Amino acid sequence: MKSQSGSQIPNPKPRIPKRKPNVKSQIPKKIPNPKFQISNTQWQNNVEKAFLEAGSCAEYARNYFHYLSELFQKIDRRAIQKVAVLFDEARRGGKQIIFMGNGGSAATASHFANDLAKGARVKDKAPFKALSIADNVSLITALANDDGYESIFVEQLRNILNAGDVVVGISASGNSPNVLKAIEYANERGAVTVGLTGFSGGRLKEIARQYVHVVTPKGEYGPVEDIHMILDHLVTTYLRMTLEREGR
Repeated sequence: MKSQSGSQIPNPKPRIPKRKPNVKSQIPKKIPNPKFQISNTQWQNNVEKAFLEAGSCAEYARNYFHYLSELFQKIDRRAIQKVAVLFDEARRGGKQIIFMGNGGSAATASHFANDLAKGARVKDKAPFKALSIADNVSLITALANDDGYESIFVEQLRNILNAGDVVVGISASGNSPNVLKAIEYANERGAVTVGLTGFSGGRLKEIARQYVHVVTPKGEYGPVEDIHMILDHLVTTYLRMTLEREGR
């Protein structure tokens, strides 16, 4: 377009009105309620049930905690007392307390040994000679490679076990072959054997001299391992405070 003087007039750009920000798009979306998304799904165990009946992580936590409290009520508290007595007798007699397990139970074995050896140590009192044979990766892999994974614990026991020692096998299913093999050997050698089990208890519940059993449906590893860890803290703090009270 030209002016009357013949100069070129710039073509003005069309004005585009500014769009108002979409306030709704800035609001975080709420996590959908699983109850309505999976309404026709049949839950497989109590952990899934706790999830399917929750609309948020907070509600899932409430349901999960409630389920754990139900499991605690089913545990034989006299069995816990017997294990605590066995540990203290081992301490007084200078005997070892040897822990073992696989996967999450291996972590519990390490934690339990740590809490007894360090957390329950009291000045001027005989210590708990606790150790885990699930910790030495070099030794475990050497034994697994040469003798088979089912022998990783029993072969370690052959080197260190004495009559009267306490051997603790931790297994949610109660059927871990390497744990069972080691417990059978410990029984033969005059050790005191303890099983921490879940589900139906498996063979470990049958062959261990003493056991603490967490009754759950098969496959509920999380709740069983949760309770095994709490048993660690329960027993070790009880023993420590008992020793401290004796020293007053």
